[in-house]
Amino acid sequence: MNYRATRNILIADSGATKTDWCLTRNGEILQRVSGKGISPVYQAEEEIEEVIRLQVCPQLKNWEIHSIYFYGSGCIPGKSVLVERALHKSFSIGTIQVYSDLMAAAHSLCGHDAGIACIMGTGSNSCEWSGSKIVAQVSPLGFILGDEGSGAALGRQLLGDAMKNQLSPGLRQKLLKEYNLTPTLIIEKVYRQPFPSRFLASFAPFLLSNIEDESIRRIVNRSFTDFFERNVMQYDYRKQKVHFVGSIAWYFADLLREVAATKEIMIGKIAQSPMPGLIEFHK
Repeated sequence: MNYRATRNILIADSGATKTDWCLTRNGEILQRVSGKGISPVYQAEEEIEEVIRLQVCPQLKNWEIHSIYFYGSGCIPGKSVLVERALHKSFSIGTIQVYSDLMAAAHSLCGHDAGIACIMGTGSNSCEWSGSKIVAQVSPLGFILGDEGSGAALGRQLLGDAMKNQLSPGLRQKLLKEYNLTPTLIIEKVYRQPFPSRFLASFAPFLLSNIEDESIRRIVNRSFTDFFERNVMQYDYRKQKVHFVGSIAWYFADLLREVAATKEIMIGKIAQSPMPGLIEFHK
């Protein structure tokens, strides 16, 4: 097969822990590669280049790649250039573009149409998309000051309620036993060890499996309400659909829609991953 005669596009969706690389042609996946997460906030250019060179390039060496579109958390102005330079060193091609994970949500969920694009995973974020650019964004502020509706925010509230005896009878002990936790270990994980947001988000399965419990449902309902009131309702939400991508939105979709309905907010797409939408966008 003459690979040079076709246009092959490499799309990357990167989080803090892993990166999903998809080589595509006309919307069809030619090869998929899973690699270590890439974040220019936490990694130097040399480390990013090493990840790409060792984990990605060997698996794609038989393909001609004409353009690369990289979407990642931490790919903000001033930092995305580190990823761009690392990609140029690893791939001898001209077209390389690096975008934020929020842009991934906008491209994947809205495409060329106007709408409100939201991320609801370990963290949360949102923006109003015109169809060609982000026209408004409320800062997410992270899981301490914001990130409403995220796995980290939900986990923070769950542990706080557990430690302050706000959960239904027996649920606190169930939580501590299931995750082999003690109050001392919780404080250590949240305040002293790295990546507390990941630790807090790890309790999402417990919330989901106990969602019929009144005290658990109250936590999720309150967090989703905060997300809509403190973020989405600052956009032109009455005229546009609100779309979501991320594991929390995906697994808690029914309750998310219920809360949205109380605010007269129109929910559009809810996707677990942005990759299918990105493949369609770049087709």
